[in-house]
Amino acid sequence: MLERLVYRSQATHKLGSLHLFNLLSQCREKNKRLGITGHLLYTEEIFVQCIEGHKDSLDALWASIQRDERHHQLELLSRGPVADRRFKDWTMAFSSYSHFNKYNMPGFFPVEHDGMNEAAKKCAEV
Repeated sequence: MLERLVYRSQATHKLGSLHLFNLLSQCREKNKRLGITGHLLYTEEIFVQCIEGHKDSLDALWASIQRDERHHQLELLSRGPVADRRFKDWTMAFSSYSHFNKYNMPGFFPVEHDGMNEAAKKCAEV
């Protein structure tokens, strides 16, 4: 059964472009192995991530995220079964302010001044 999980957390450290690029590369590699798709939003040192996949894969990734020292104040916003993936083309789409895209990351969707864009809105829909 396909599920979607959405969480929010506070970054433990302020992240720069290179760190975000490396983080995104690592996430995409791991998500590909697990059959997970999704979207990561990073604004004002806050992560909001939507991940989609089969239950066992989501369980493994969620357990890993809960142990990840880059997060604190981790909050599960929603989790449940879904019929379709919202981010089927991306092992991890990424949204943040345009100045973070120094490395021309594929799947990067810049956010507006209010921290939102269409990809982030899709992620936030419960």
